[in-house]
Amino acid sequence: MAIGLSEEHEALRESVTRWAERNVSSEVVRAAVAAEGEERPGFWAALAGQGLLGLHVPEEHGGSGYGLLETAVAVEALGERVAPGPYVPTVLASAVILASDGKTHAELLPGLADGTLTGAVALGASVTGSRGEDGTLTIGGVADLVLGGASADILVLPVSTDRGEEWVAVDASAATVTPVKALDLTRGVAKVELDAVTVPAGRVLDGLQGPEVLNLAAILLGAEAAGVASWCVTAAAGYAKVRVQFGRPIGQFQGVKHKASRMLVALEQARATVWDAARATDGTGTDTEVSADEVAYAAAIAGVVAPDAAVLCAKDAIQIFGGIGYTYEHDAHLYYRRALTLRALLGSSGEWAESVAELALNGVSRELEIELPEEAAELREGIRAEIAGFAALEGKEQKRALASAGYVMPHLSRPWGRDAKPLEQVLIFQELKAAKVKLPQMIIGAWVVPSLVSYGTPEQQERFLPSTLSGEMIWCQLFSEPGAGSDLANVQMKAEKVEGGWRLNGQKIWTSVAHFAEWGICIARNSSEGSKHEGITYFLVDMKGAGVTVRPLTEMTGENLFNEVFLDDVFVPDDLVVGEVGQGWKVARNTLSNERVSLSSGSGGTGSSVPDLLGLAGRLGRELTPAERQELARVVCEGHSIAALGLRVTLKQLTGLEPGADASVRKLLSTSHAQHVSECAVSLLGSSAVIAADMKLGDAGYWNRAVLSTRAMTIYGGTTEVQLNIIAERMLGLPRDPEPGK
Repeated sequence: MAIGLSEEHEALRESVTRWAERNVSSEVVRAAVAAEGEERPGFWAALAGQGLLGLHVPEEHGGSGYGLLETAVAVEALGERVAPGPYVPTVLASAVILASDGKTHAELLPGLADGTLTGAVALGASVTGSRGEDGTLTIGGVADLVLGGASADILVLPVSTDRGEEWVAVDASAATVTPVKALDLTRGVAKVELDAVTVPAGRVLDGLQGPEVLNLAAILLGAEAAGVASWCVTAAAGYAKVRVQFGRPIGQFQGVKHKASRMLVALEQARATVWDAARATDGTGTDTEVSADEVAYAAAIAGVVAPDAAVLCAKDAIQIFGGIGYTYEHDAHLYYRRALTLRALLGSSGEWAESVAELALNGVSRELEIELPEEAAELREGIRAEIAGFAALEGKEQKRALASAGYVMPHLSRPWGRDAKPLEQVLIFQELKAAKVKLPQMIIGAWVVPSLVSYGTPEQQERFLPSTLSGEMIWCQLFSEPGAGSDLANVQMKAEKVEGGWRLNGQKIWTSVAHFAEWGICIARNSSEGSKHEGITYFLVDMKGAGVTVRPLTEMTGENLFNEVFLDDVFVPDDLVVGEVGQGWKVARNTLSNERVSLSSGSGGTGSSVPDLLGLAGRLGRELTPAERQELARVVCEGHSIAALGLRVTLKQLTGLEPGADASVRKLLSTSHAQHVSECAVSLLGSSAVIAADMKLGDAGYWNRAVLSTRAMTIYGGTTEVQLNIIAERMLGLPRDPEPGK
């Protein structure tokens, strides 16, 4: 995957990637490393000929008339090649000029778009200016460490005047530009000195504010950071597949798998946040107007997430490469240098986190909405009318009507769902929310239904699905055992065939809501022959039947949700076997996949969300310390990245694409997010955090309960460590763990 999602973006990325493979070879990069000074690279004319410099520039000024997102797509692709030269400085300069009131657009944008001019932006400068009667500015001062400054024709920089901070575009020939030996060996920085330089009134970039420039820099440098991280993830995973140590590929070691998976998580967060910031700046993707505060919020989050992701991925890639990655001849250090440089130029992630905290504490947020296709309007009318009928009902009558009409799980086949495609699912969700109609709470039943739809007999479906979908039948899941844990294929509960059915004997544990469930789904071993995944059968068990004993387990919160369940000679008739005898693992996998989707869809019922955390911060009656603001900002950034990843998954599904890494990463992040929210909240409570974990005891009691209860979220539904293995194996293609004993 990449920053762009649409078919057009995928085509653009593929085109840029192919072009870069031909023109930005390793030899070209190494030539830039060896060069004494910074010049336009040999591929510059070809790059300009591809139109990559003007993707965001209006057609009347020689560009393609697209938006910043399209440029971000190209920047990411070239970042994967650690491309030398002034491409990023130039597109940043044209984006900044384009954001001004337009006086300089016709003069400067055509040259920057066709490559005859190069640009650079000073993100920080000590330059002052005085205004003459004719509107000209006479400026002087220094701008240190300007990216691409040595090869720039046009310099864009801030000036302190009697009107505050103003931005100007000056000819580099009017300044003294001194290259500075740079950490990044493939692209330089320079010191710019100006002494009584006259800036015509037409070169003053009216309407441009410093924060706006930084937002644009966060997006474009963040896109390049994503490209750097992408190469690191791909290259490190590829190496881990073939590098053999101790008789097996290093990618088979769990420590390497988890490191590579964490790299992929950071990369996808970077892509999602840069993507959303670009969309916000372009004002696309939603039917509502995007405010300046929303743009600043989205850009600041990208400023926190993307540069840090690049640095993390680069240093972890070096670790996976080992000794070879530490050598000068290997390319890994070039990416590490580029990542460190990007973060330094943007300013520390701590500075961006402070901006996130300030905006969030002042009530700024960003509602991630979907711009739906035209055909949605007609479909919405029918859905809205039907939901209005449900809204007029109450209680069980309403729940049964929703279930009967297929609205509870609309993606399922009829009659249990509506065969709803992704677009219809989105519309149903939106209209239910607008009508304030709540779906039935199925709890474990939400995992049971898809398995019964896929593998159940017609009789089983008619008997169990209507009341489960309406929330009237409560289920529990009898999967985990004391000796098996997450290794469900290692179940030992015995299923013995008897006349008319089966006798089940054994123990299950960690069974949620078993103490009031009516029915349970249960896997038991009917045969010990074959692989451990064979000889398992999937049963429906009457929890009130003879031989079923439920013993509640007291959790660390002091409450009872989990249970241990003993089945002693429990009879299950043949008509309550789901799927084929001995093939229960297939059915169980279906259940588990739905369980993990459900568990990753929010805060898991804990109430531990970013709005809750911000509400607490507002009730403290004091200013947060700098350290507290940093911690809060990190949690806000994580929550926003999860929301952006969720939106990307939905958009891919709407276009018929597989969600890919976005979905897997979102699942992983969601399980720990509520933990991070509650941990941050407890840290804000100070000494009052000694109060008992009891929701009745105000904020302290509420959040202490949350910090205890959320510990379970990274365990049930698949531990974090198991999820990291899954990401490594399925997303990165790393080798699976060896079978025990082999």
